[in-house]
Amino acid sequence: MPIVRSVAAEQQILNDVQVQVLAIEDRFTRADRAEWKGLQVRAVPTSALRAFGYAPRLLPKLVAGGPDLVHQHGIWMYPSVVCTRWAKRFGQPYLVSPQGMLDPWALGNSAWKKRLAGLLYENAHLRRAACLHALSQAEVRAIRVYGLRNPVCLIPNGVDPPPSLEAPAPPWQDKELEDRPVLFYLGRLHPKKNLLNLLRGWALAQRAVPGASPWRLVICGWDQAGSEAKLRRAVVELGIAGSVYLPGPMFGAAKHASFCRANAFVLPSVSEGLPVAALEAFSYGLPVLMTDHCNIPEGFATGAALRIGTEPASIAQGLRELFTLDNAELAAMGQRGRRLVEGKFAWPVIARQMQVVYEWMLGGGPPPECVIR
Repeated sequence: MPIVRSVAAEQQILNDVQVQVLAIEDRFTRADRAEWKGLQVRAVPTSALRAFGYAPRLLPKLVAGGPDLVHQHGIWMYPSVVCTRWAKRFGQPYLVSPQGMLDPWALGNSAWKKRLAGLLYENAHLRRAACLHALSQAEVRAIRVYGLRNPVCLIPNGVDPPPSLEAPAPPWQDKELEDRPVLFYLGRLHPKKNLLNLLRGWALAQRAVPGASPWRLVICGWDQAGSEAKLRRAVVELGIAGSVYLPGPMFGAAKHASFCRANAFVLPSVSEGLPVAALEAFSYGLPVLMTDHCNIPEGFATGAALRIGTEPASIAQGLRELFTLDNAELAAMGQRGRRLVEGKFAWPVIARQMQVVYEWMLGGGPPPECVIR
């Protein structure tokens, strides 16, 4: 998980913090190890029930590491069971980052499985936590609605600044796109990202422009839940094949090149914790079109983002507003986004906030300002 890697790397730099990373192996583990350079990482293989993340060696590895506290990222899986058992055995505190998994939309997805998991182990795991970690005020509300009364630290995710704002043309660039402004999406092709309604809104906005809009929509991402086939069918049925590209996922240098080439970014999600892709777009100096469900109200407050709804008509309205902006206005929005990231969503800032929470969990005393009780 890039979020864990980034915050752990920054925490490792801080005084009095020694970071150990314990994870479950998957098919990407071997390739990903190089990106965790400088961190002590132990990956444990799964046994049966791989979808549950069942790894019998996880608890012995955790015990052997002798941590003072555990910070668990994510819920609903076997590590929740391990974390609870460790805390009962040693009486040490732990912090849980649900990462948006208690939001109403997320709870409604495979709802019966989550209700069962809650009864069997997850509710006990969450209630025992010394502190819960929320990425936004919306997630604080979701945690309380779920019935949890633990202290909650409100600390956002962050992003690493891009190494530069220049790069070769991305893989999806072609002659037709060379001189066109590009609205860019990057992320999972998943129903909660609301991409079908983005396409419907795009079709409405294109029809509303006299002549033809020069803007092109590039949707980069990996397929989940059969979404890619549905999106490709919708592009044809809506008659927008000439202005929409779906080139697949972009990672590493291709991802960097895509952000550098784009002129604006869009995220029409119906549910998010705190979307790193939108923060990355801000860090690249891109104006962002997003919904309130992205939980970055600072983007609207600073004039770095345009608000869109989740329905096609509202998305089309935001797109039409984007189409009217000239290059100077786009650049000014982008600069406001860069300043926002540098001031609030930079990893060194976030790592220091998290360290203060750890110290409070271990030493007591008054809670830090970011803790809501």
